[in-house]
Amino acid sequence: MFDALADKLQGVLGGLRKSGRLDEETIGKAMREIRLALLEADVNFKVVKEFVESVRERALGQDVLKSLTPGQQVVKIVHEELAALMGQGDSRLAFGRPPTVILMVGLQGSGKTTASAKLALRLRKEGKNPALVPVDLARPAAIEQLEQLGKQIQIPVYRSELRDPVAVAREGLERARAEGIDVLIVDTAGRLHVDEALMAELVAIRDATKPMNILLVLDAMTGQEAVTVAEAFQQQVAFDGVILTKLDGDARGGAALSVKAVTGKPIKFASVGEKLDQLEVFHPERMSSRILGMGDVLSLIEKAEEAIEADDAVEMEKRMRSGEFTFDDFLQSYRMLRRMGPLKGVLGMIPGLGKQMEGLDVDEKQMARVEAIILSMTPKERRTPHLINGSRRLRIARGSGVSVQEVNKLLTARKEMQKMMKHLGKGKMPALSPQALGRAGRR
Repeated sequence: MFDALADKLQGVLGGLRKSGRLDEETIGKAMREIRLALLEADVNFKVVKEFVESVRERALGQDVLKSLTPGQQVVKIVHEELAALMGQGDSRLAFGRPPTVILMVGLQGSGKTTASAKLALRLRKEGKNPALVPVDLARPAAIEQLEQLGKQIQIPVYRSELRDPVAVAREGLERARAEGIDVLIVDTAGRLHVDEALMAELVAIRDATKPMNILLVLDAMTGQEAVTVAEAFQQQVAFDGVILTKLDGDARGGAALSVKAVTGKPIKFASVGEKLDQLEVFHPERMSSRILGMGDVLSLIEKAEEAIEADDAVEMEKRMRSGEFTFDDFLQSYRMLRRMGPLKGVLGMIPGLGKQMEGLDVDEKQMARVEAIILSMTPKERRTPHLINGSRRLRIARGSGVSVQEVNKLLTARKEMQKMMKHLGKGKMPALSPQALGRAGRR
């Protein structure tokens, strides 16, 4: 996520951190490098200009130049300005007398239908009773796609035999009222480009359903094009916020850093993976911290709370403090990590681990082999790993369909994890190499 931009900004600011004193020339050079990094990240030109000028003005202030740690002060300024650029204030959804209508709009291919299902699942986890209504009658199989997604998350989808999108939306709203639904998410049609017919249809649906929230779904990987689309939708339907899709695959960050400044509307959610539970509330300050390599402890804690049962956490803590770490523990912690999301992304939220992540290439598909190897062990072998000799390794490899070398790597990885757990149990942050972190997931 924003890897290319993060690397460049961290490089520039890393040099400033080491500077004992800062002068106008040093800051000017750093601002030029930051400007270039943002432009290469496909951030809107006007946004870049205003951002750099704001940072420069604050960085040249006497409070910074005369401080004991001027470099750290500049890093703090960049962090604050990045957060402000991506949004400030309350960006929560508005809810009123049920059913609250949420209108999902955007271009075809932006991930609008999947985002609708993800949002429905998230709202249900928050205690709401949502339903979905597909009014995309133009795209083949759009309705079937939403129905399939609805079945996966067990949320009702109101299909209609009517052929008018406005009438379908009205019918869905009537059903939601009759069935006591809290939130009705309306998945509208998109086009390959913004056109008058699309906008007229959206305006008619908006007027018929009176939504409390209009969310524009944008593909984060389209960069400047996403911002252009946002401007067009803002002029026609006046959306309330943005859902960014494919943010996990966006190495640049142009859309995320530009859309709020250009449209004035906040990014409310970000899709950070293909799974239906991978829709996160967008926190500008936390994202700024991730970009600058400061980690994201709050999001890490929230993910852990969702993935780890309280009793399991207490038992795991006891074992960590005692220095025990069997393959049963390894399997339990591995499954917890998988529930928290892509491993590299989770580790990247830990402060100070950013640079240690360089060179780490964890193949999520290969990580599934870890479970197969452990499940090929006997219960006794999982409890007492030191029993696994050469013949046992060969049997385990055959049983899991992998090579003996891969079994050996996993055995080594367990020892590394045991060392890490001992350090963490004592309240210390271990230094881990990329090789140690990724050993279990490589072939």
